[in-house]
Amino acid sequence: MGARDEPCGERGMTTVQYVAATAFSLLAFVMLANFIVFLYARGVVRAAIDEGARAGGRFGAGAPECEARASDVLGDLLGGDLGDGVRVTCREDRGDEVMRARSEVVLRGWIPGLTPDWSFTIGAQSVKEGAP
Repeated sequence: MGARDEPCGERGMTTVQYVAATAFSLLAFVMLANFIVFLYARGVVRAAIDEGARAGGRFGAGAPECEARASDVLGDLLGGDLGDGVRVTCREDRGDEVMRARSEVVLRGWIPGLTPDWSFTIGAQSVKEGAP
């Protein structure tokens, strides 16, 4: 034997428990980041339909202007795969006095089967300018 007295097999820290704990902590981090991105997307959709309802509520404007403005906001702030699950519709109500914007949203989780999808509906309305 050599001059060094070392216990055999206890030199490294990479054990099965360490690797599993690291994997679970990274998984928890990804799930938290996914939740934060979902909250951001909800805020963007809210802002987009508010802008759409305001644009459609201007004098002489209608549902096409509402949908175009909402689509512009969504395209600027929520592009890519995340924005693919957002549908915006606009319509005029009560004898063309109120512009209503509605969005149906389905956000897909980043890890299928582990992070859940989130679906919701948001609505906004604006009184049309020049309405009696």
